[in-house]
Amino acid sequence: MTQRQLPGIGIVIGSTREGRFGERPAHWIHEIARQRTDLAFELIDLRDHPLPFFNEPRSPAYGPVDNEAARLWAGKLATLDGLIVVTPEYNHGPSAVLKNALDYAYQEFNRKPIGFVGYGGAGAARAIEQLRLIAIELQMVPVCRAVHIGMVESLGIMQQGKTFDDFQHLAQAANRLLDDMSWWTKVLKPAREGMTTGVADREQRGKTVTVTV
Repeated sequence: MTQRQLPGIGIVIGSTREGRFGERPAHWIHEIARQRTDLAFELIDLRDHPLPFFNEPRSPAYGPVDNEAARLWAGKLATLDGLIVVTPEYNHGPSAVLKNALDYAYQEFNRKPIGFVGYGGAGAARAIEQLRLIAIELQMVPVCRAVHIGMVESLGIMQQGKTFDDFQHLAQAANRLLDDMSWWTKVLKPAREGMTTGVADREQRGKTVTVTV
């Protein structure tokens, strides 16, 4: 199976602010992920999807959104088989721009696995806890394992000249997360495709055939 044919996982940089740290863990886990042969990975930067504050007349659960940027965002999500979200923790929660991006789609998230890499206070554990609940409402499957980059590691990398290689426990956590993503992707992708085929078959069988004699 070629790289193009492999199930695709998007690694989302969940912050857009100036001077963000999120690029570093995003590129770090992307490099680890690229060594695998069971999934294909791509970086997705929310800076490339300038979504306005959610102001649609209806939820994306009930129909397509009107905003063009949001349509492009949903289109990108539709090409993916799962997500890994790299999230900061602001005031015990995820960034507003990340929550806004999650609000701007629905069916494109359904029945896909989602994993988390968090950084900040307590390794963004509280932000990830909230994101798991949001993901469930979007009919996603949040995987058990996550990567928590705590304050010691974050400050070491930002201020003390250290790299992720100085914290091998993070690489171990990353590989466990990727193993979970692989397992769930292999389960959910054919199940989703089977549901689509099943619906098409039922619709075909339900058509009335008129025979002229």
